[in-house]
Amino acid sequence: MHGQENKLIQTGIRNTTRMGTIRFFRHSTQFFRHYIPTEFIVLGVLEFIALTLSFYVGLELRFFWADWEPHLGPLLPKALVFGVVMLMSLVALGAYQRQSHQSIEMLALRIGSALMLGLVSLGMTYYIVPMFFLGRGAIALAVLVSFFAIMLLRVLFYRIEDKRDMRPRVLVLGAGETAQLVKQAAEDGELNGLNIVGYAPMPGDKPVDTEFETVAVDDSLVRYVEEERIDQIVLAADDRRQGLPAQGLLDCKMSGVDVLDLLTFFERETGKIRIDILHPSWLYLSEGFRESAFRRMAKRLFDISVSLIMLPFVLPLMVFATVAILIESRGKGPVLYRQTRVSENGKPFSIYKFRSMCTDAEMDGKAVWASKNDSRITRVGAVLRKCRVDEVPQLFNVLKGDMSFVGPRPERPEFVQQLADAIPYYNERHRVKPGLTGWAQIRYSYGASEEDGRQKLQYDLYYVKNYNIFMDLLILLQTAEVVLLGKGAH
Repeated sequence: MHGQENKLIQTGIRNTTRMGTIRFFRHSTQFFRHYIPTEFIVLGVLEFIALTLSFYVGLELRFFWADWEPHLGPLLPKALVFGVVMLMSLVALGAYQRQSHQSIEMLALRIGSALMLGLVSLGMTYYIVPMFFLGRGAIALAVLVSFFAIMLLRVLFYRIEDKRDMRPRVLVLGAGETAQLVKQAAEDGELNGLNIVGYAPMPGDKPVDTEFETVAVDDSLVRYVEEERIDQIVLAADDRRQGLPAQGLLDCKMSGVDVLDLLTFFERETGKIRIDILHPSWLYLSEGFRESAFRRMAKRLFDISVSLIMLPFVLPLMVFATVAILIESRGKGPVLYRQTRVSENGKPFSIYKFRSMCTDAEMDGKAVWASKNDSRITRVGAVLRKCRVDEVPQLFNVLKGDMSFVGPRPERPEFVQQLADAIPYYNERHRVKPGLTGWAQIRYSYGASEEDGRQKLQYDLYYVKNYNIFMDLLILLQTAEVVLLGKGAH
C-alpha cells in the first residue's frame, strides 16, 4: 500500500511538471509576508513591459519625421519612470484585485481613469525631477498607446483565465460546524478567487443544517488530490484529534500541495484574522508580530518622507478648507478640531482635524458615534469628509510622531474602553502607532458601531502581524481609490 502511495506521489510530481503553467498561476506568492495572487504578479510584469514599450512607440509616433535621437538624451530611465508611475496608478485604482474582472466597458473606464491619474502623477514627477521630462505630445501619445496595449492584454488574460479556470482548487477536510465557516465565507463572496472542490466529512464532525457539497476521499487522500488537481487542503474538522489522515496529509504536503489550518487559510485568502476562531496559542506560535529597532526606524523614515512629500501638494487644499469653513461659520468657531485619541500602547494624544461638525455637536460632553447622514455634519464638513480633506491636518500628527502614515485608525478613549470590554483582543491593535490610513480602511467600508469595530479589528490584527514598508506602500497606493471614489466616507 505504501509503495502504491509513493507511486501516486511520483505521478503527481510528473503531472505537476506537465501542468506547471496552470499550477503556477493557481498559487499565491508571498511578498514580505503579504500574499498576492500569482496571476496578478505575472500580469503586472507583462503590463510593465507593455507600458515601457508604449513609451517608445509614443516617441516614434510623435517624432516620426524628425531625427530626435541626438536631442533627447538617454531614454531608458525616462521609459522606466513612465512604466513605474503608470503601473503604480493601476495598482492605486484597484486594477490588480479580483473584483476588477469586470465588463469591457467598466474595465476600459478603470484603466482609463488609472492612466489619467498616472498622467497627473507624471506631471508632479517631472516638476520634482525635470530631467525625466520628454514632451507633452510624446507623453500623451504614449498614454494613448498604453491604454490600447493594457486593454488588449487584459482581454487576452481574462479569456485565458476563464478557459483554464486558474483559480486555486481547494479541498476542505470537514463537513460540520467548523467547515460551515468556510461555506459561509464563500457565500458572502470572501473566497471568490477560489474554487472550493468539495467538503470531505471527517470523524467527529458535528451535524449542522447546512448542505455541503461533500466528496468521498475514501482510503487514499493523495489519489483524490491528484485526480482532482487540488492545490490547497484546508483543515476544518470539528475534532482534529479524531481520524485526520496524517500520512495522507504528509504525502500531499511533500508533493507540493498547501496544507493549511483554518485561521491561516482565512488570513491568506481574506487578508484578516478571524477573531471568532482565534486562540492565543496561534498568536504566539505563528510567524509575524515581530518588532525590531530597524523595523521601527524604517517605518519612521517612511512616515516622515511621505508626509514631507505630500505637504506641498495638500497645502492649497488646506487653505481652501480653511476659507470654506470660515465662510460657512461666518468666522465663528475654530477651523481646526482637536480630539483625544488612543495611540500606541494605549497612550492618549490630541488628533488634528478640520472641523466638519457644528460647534455644539456634543453639548453634554458624551462621546457619540458618527453615523451616515449625521445631522451634526455641516454642508462644508460633508464635502470635506467625502473627499477625506478633513483628515489632512493629521500629517502634522505624523510628523510629531503621535501617528504613523499607515496603521489602525485611532479611536476615542471612550470607544476604546467600550470596544475592549466587548471584543476580545481589541487592545492588540495598539501594538503599533495609529495611522492616517490603514488596511481596514481600504478593505472595509466606513463603520461606527460595535460590530463594525469587530470587523475592522480583524483587518487591523492582520496589519499588526504582517506590516512592513512594502505593505505600507501598497495601502498608500490603494488609498487613492478610496479617496477618489469616495468609498466608505461619511
